[in-house]
Amino acid sequence: MTKPIPEGYHALTPSLAVDNAAQAIEFYKRAFGAKERMRMMGPGDMIGHAELEIGDSVLMLADPMPQSTVKPPKALGGTSVGIFLYVEDVDEVVRQAIDAGATVTMPVEDQFWGDRFGVVADPFGHQWQIATHKEDLTPEEIMERGKTAMAAMS
Repeated sequence: MTKPIPEGYHALTPSLAVDNAAQAIEFYKRAFGAKERMRMMGPGDMIGHAELEIGDSVLMLADPMPQSTVKPPKALGGTSVGIFLYVEDVDEVVRQAIDAGATVTMPVEDQFWGDRFGVVADPFGHQWQIATHKEDLTPEEIMERGKTAMAAMS
């Protein structure tokens, strides 16, 4: 029987337009330990569709196609999405991403919601929000800590 959600996939899977998808695949392997599941070539040397496995999740990506409305961050002058990645050791993964060519946009720090969290930009303009969960908190504890954190920012 055919499953409505194929084996090995989750209900939600990000799909990125990336300038030079082949280089991006190599970066994601070095930075996040991605494993390439498949690659379909498009016109010329462009990648029409590729799938990577990072942890227990799939990331789809392709070179930008002229007929697509999905544009890479550099074409947009920014990005409208951050990719949130939970890992065992956020400090180590951020160091690994920097070594692979990422840029820190928010240093790793303990956050009020119970995660140790930081943000890097990959060389292709995508934002990776990387975290290790450190504390289990109630919604009330998070709200209270959030109020304190927001007050400190103003």
